[in-house]
Amino acid sequence: METVRGIGFDLDHTLAIDNRLERVAFLHLLELVEAEGGHALGALAEEIDAIDAVLHRQRCAELTLEEAVESFVAQRGIQPNARYVDWFRQKVLSMVPEFVVPLPNVKPTIAALRGRSIQIAVLTNGWNPLQLRKAERAGFSGPVLVSSEIGEHKPDAGAFELLLERLGTPPAQTWYVGDDPRGDIAGAQRAGLQAIWVNWECQEYPADLPLPEHTITRFEELLALVPEAAATR
Repeated sequence: METVRGIGFDLDHTLAIDNRLERVAFLHLLELVEAEGGHALGALAEEIDAIDAVLHRQRCAELTLEEAVESFVAQRGIQPNARYVDWFRQKVLSMVPEFVVPLPNVKPTIAALRGRSIQIAVLTNGWNPLQLRKAERAGFSGPVLVSSEIGEHKPDAGAFELLLERLGTPPAQTWYVGDDPRGDIAGAQRAGLQAIWVNWECQEYPADLPLPEHTITRFEELLALVPEAAATR
């Protein structure tokens, strides 16, 4: 492994957790929809399944945020319009300070990497300003590349190519750190980056995917890998 010069990070479940922030915001939106004459789809479990399905499509770039909110409202008997989208955006953003929590030792680890002159950036799927607010909550102040703005979506190679451009580092000397084996690890490897799997939930790695170059269960373990990589020529 060559010397590491740049590191890209996933955001959700890598630097911070958001405690189902957007799901809860949709449940609040349901409350508004019902107050304005709409209706629930069924029991709470049905609502949660439907919300998670819409969020999955939005996170996979099948729907924009606007389309996701409009679909949610229309399914519950209300004519969608921009007011509901704006309401949802503001609701989500207002919840960030309470719901988003940095994972242990993220802040000091990021500071230590900066002290070693390593270029760092975040590459995340999602929408802004939400992802930027999450990164700030996690204590990250560097570049944040968000799929809704860059027009590329992990695990597509184009997303990682834009990350490399922002970092100014070649693929062989760049790591990508994330928790999602398919979107983060496999995507980064296909783009030629070294992949570090953050397995803080102690999950089994999918048997159908190539293994990551390294696995860590605590964020600060990343620091122990950097000298090792730097010493390898």
